[in-house]
Amino acid sequence: MVNWEEFVLHIDRIDGRILAALQLDNRLTSDQLSEIAHLSPTAVQRRLKRLRAGRVIVGDVSIVSPKAVGRPITTLVSVTLERECAQIIDRFKRSIRTTPEIMTGYYVTGETDFVLVITSKSMDDYEDFTRRFFLENPDIKCFKTMVIMDRVKSGFAIPIEVDELEDA
Repeated sequence: MVNWEEFVLHIDRIDGRILAALQLDNRLTSDQLSEIAHLSPTAVQRRLKRLRAGRVIVGDVSIVSPKAVGRPITTLVSVTLERECAQIIDRFKRSIRTTPEIMTGYYVTGETDFVLVITSKSMDDYEDFTRRFFLENPDIKCFKTMVIMDRVKSGFAIPIEVDELEDA
């Protein structure tokens, strides 16, 4: 049996403070993070390097306004595959990863197999996408679209309970 704890990087309170701060603003300097973490800038850099190497920090991104770049239509789409078998699931996962219009894709449990977040220039653009991506794919049984009316919150921040973490 695999002991998953062996594969998990140990996160202490200092790491937690650094991670919580970076999730709010990944442009913080080492000096700013050192004040938050109560460490030297060099020690902060060592911790950041360890957190990235351990795949705790998996990316540094900027959240872009879809409207500002001409993609004001965002949709949530639930997708049900024709049948569930490893080959079809893997093929669909690959297509999700290589399709730029799909911002986020989840393989889920329940009545549907996948939930996708898709961005489009217009409803005509979305219709063209559905024809190309969904209707021409024989592995897809059905899909349902919900058009996003307002983006209330967007991000990838994960709550980090610093008080629950061990001291360094």
